[in-house]
Amino acid sequence: MSVQAAGWQPSPVDSGLHRTSRGRHHPLGARPDDSGVNFAVFSEHATAMQLLLFERHDSPEPYQIITLDPEENRTFAVWHVRVEGLRAPAFYGLRVFGPADVPGMRFDPDKVLIDPYARGISRTLWDRGAACRPGDNTTLSLRSVVVDTGGYDWEGDEPLRRPMEDLVIYETHVGGFTRSPSSGVRQPGTFAAVVEKIPYLQELGVTAVEVLPVFDFDDSDGHTNYWGYSTAAYFAPHAGYCVAPEAGGHVREFRDMVKALHAAGIEVILDVVFNHTDEGNQLGPLFSFAGLDNPNYYYLDPGDPRFYYDYSGCGNTLMANHPIVTKMIVDCLEYWVREMHVDGFRFDEAAVLTRGARGEVLDEPPVVWQIELSETLADTKIIAEAWDAAGAYEVGRYPGYRWAEWNGRFRDTMRRFVKGDPGIVGDVATRLTGSADLYQPRGHRPINSINFITCHDGFTLADLVSYDGKHNEANGEGNRDGNDDNASWNCGAEGPTDDPEIQALRVRQMKNFAGLLLLSRGVPMLVAGDEIGRTQQGNNNAYCQDNEISWLDWSLVETNAELLAFWRRMIAFRQAHPSLRQPTYDRPSVAWHGTRLDQPCWNDPDARALACTLSGVDGDADLHIIANMYWAPLDFELPALPGVVWARAVDTSLPTGADVAEPGAEPVVETATCTAPGRSVIVLVSRPSA
Repeated sequence: MSVQAAGWQPSPVDSGLHRTSRGRHHPLGARPDDSGVNFAVFSEHATAMQLLLFERHDSPEPYQIITLDPEENRTFAVWHVRVEGLRAPAFYGLRVFGPADVPGMRFDPDKVLIDPYARGISRTLWDRGAACRPGDNTTLSLRSVVVDTGGYDWEGDEPLRRPMEDLVIYETHVGGFTRSPSSGVRQPGTFAAVVEKIPYLQELGVTAVEVLPVFDFDDSDGHTNYWGYSTAAYFAPHAGYCVAPEAGGHVREFRDMVKALHAAGIEVILDVVFNHTDEGNQLGPLFSFAGLDNPNYYYLDPGDPRFYYDYSGCGNTLMANHPIVTKMIVDCLEYWVREMHVDGFRFDEAAVLTRGARGEVLDEPPVVWQIELSETLADTKIIAEAWDAAGAYEVGRYPGYRWAEWNGRFRDTMRRFVKGDPGIVGDVATRLTGSADLYQPRGHRPINSINFITCHDGFTLADLVSYDGKHNEANGEGNRDGNDDNASWNCGAEGPTDDPEIQALRVRQMKNFAGLLLLSRGVPMLVAGDEIGRTQQGNNNAYCQDNEISWLDWSLVETNAELLAFWRRMIAFRQAHPSLRQPTYDRPSVAWHGTRLDQPCWNDPDARALACTLSGVDGDADLHIIANMYWAPLDFELPALPGVVWARAVDTSLPTGADVAEPGAEPVVETATCTAPGRSVIVLVSRPSA
């Protein structure tokens, strides 16, 4: 279909304000230089394309429309043009023409599209509904922004390249971290506010922050996209987290955050979403990939290509192993490492990245290996959520060598153990020592396991010990959404209670979870607020709650100071003991016990207790770990080592100050046994006898 046939005529200003030339077909996107901007956009099936230039972010109509000549301005499947004299920031959109009668094509020149490689987008005039219904949406469209990303003073900063075994990851939401008035920051909910809270992160002891999606997303309907897992622009920091996003300010503010975190010794890991986009299903909105080249970007139903295969559970699924999508993903990741200095990525529903052209799970998916083998990403952390919404579950067998995985098996086992489920101590032992059953057969290491008890998706730690069931009524879905199987236990009352015994038990249970997490081989991750007992009032699917349900309540720093102190000391304890941070399975050696030495209760269906001795490495002391999840005290025999006494370093049953002893001041255990109170974790350290 030609431009004229579609009813669109070249604008009289085509030869007016800016001179144009043929331009180059690479690199993709809008690249400014000293004398103009080169635009390059992929569309294999388009028959015509127009570049719309807008004077301002809020200009309803373009001041210049540049019609691309299919002969002059197309190289193979890439449309390109150079616009002389154009300077950043500049606002632009695309009209794309193509066959309207071919199944699966969704070309609609009535809709203004954004560039997939745009370094920024403007939502000033954006009306999501106008991108869903028929008709022209020029005055209500998203706008791509030409951004000059040069000229920033990094002051020598670069990614930190911290070894995986030294990470303690803190998962947080940039907005929710400081949006509460209790945060006391100057610009709540922004990248700048994260910088203000760096001293808190340093005192906590975490070495990496993993932020929920910060690629620009549509938060105009905050009820459905608070978390940000529907990306609109993959190369642009989210403007909603900025103080002054105009004129490239969003790039500067994100970089300022990264630079400040790096100066504090804290890495930055981005949660990225390449399994689907914000364009939804066949009902729209239509603003980017679908209007550019629908069948090359998305999985379509071959029986009726008007509809999408939905492996993501979000309406559409990006065809990650199509060459052009693979290129976009790798280009995007390399951009964020090269230009924004990020240290790593966590891939949402990463099993989608292993699917082939027909949706089949591939043994050697190209995009996964290109990420693994990219020279630019060689020192970058890559972490997979190794499942998707269509049943692919690849924990322990995600392709590649250095891909780490969110270890859902660790989460589930530890939740059941601390809850008091019997007969699983063998599985607990396996999780404590790095899940060798999952990773060692493929030549992987403990550092391929990201260990966690909670994450953004599900109960908080406080809710895990306060609710037997989910309470998602505020989401407006009749409490039908969210996971029904949480392996939680309310300790005797559902929700808030004034019973001091239940309150004390809940604190102890949270300490037990924290202790087991930080004593386990692998990479520990906690979610923001768990260290201070943050609650979501039993909501285990707060994706749509941009309010106090999701925001971190900073008053809890004082209210739950005992719990916070325990987390700080346990993180410091982990960092002080290299035996807990070994990257391989061959050390330290481990001896397993039950209440009696060398007699673990692997086959006892009633067993709720376990102990082990870790031999010291790299000058470290030996450690003896006792976990008693039975409800009554148990006496555990202690190893008798020549010239050594055991001293109590950690005891989750004790109050603040005694629960984690000061290094060198641990009280000696004078007897041949150690009594572990019911539902407690104890760690003893070896010390030379006098």
